[in-house]
Amino acid sequence: MGDPERDAPAFVVQKHQASTLHFDLRLEVDGVLVSWAVPKGPSTDPAVKRLAVRVDDHAMSHLDVEGVLGAGPGAGTVVVWDLGTYRDDTRRDGRTVPTADALEAGHVRVRLEGRRLHGAWALTHTRMGGLERNWLLVKVDDDGADRDRDLVADEPGSVLTGRTNDDLARGVDAV
Repeated sequence: MGDPERDAPAFVVQKHQASTLHFDLRLEVDGVLVSWAVPKGPSTDPAVKRLAVRVDDHAMSHLDVEGVLGAGPGAGTVVVWDLGTYRDDTRRDGRTVPTADALEAGHVRVRLEGRRLHGAWALTHTRMGGLERNWLLVKVDDDGADRDRDLVADEPGSVLTGRTNDDLARGVDAV
């Protein structure tokens, strides 16, 4: 499934200002976008663990959604903070584990090739606080690791348009 011009499944990170600011990490798996809300956004520092809360899967049409979302849960502004493809890097007994199976087992490792994010990240199901939806997102210590840079703070805008969530909100207020 997905775009026939791509040779790898897609991923997107959307910066979403709803009731709180968070980042939505979405991985294309079996024709849908498997999704997590990451309150503080991804870190390129392998020593930093980020909470990633599993949320409902989204249709592939959400891959490049950007703009102002209407009323209801998730209402607010969304920009495409990063976009690219990924490779399943999950291994067990020397063999690659399909992403869907790795997710079901509670641990997946993906190698992202985005406009901002590069290298491997691990997602591990933790059930922290007794909540089934809680996972941890951690950068693997590889060539894409950067302990000294805070991409979330340094790169606030969309990789598609350069607009920020504030730009979108101001646009709505001006109408």
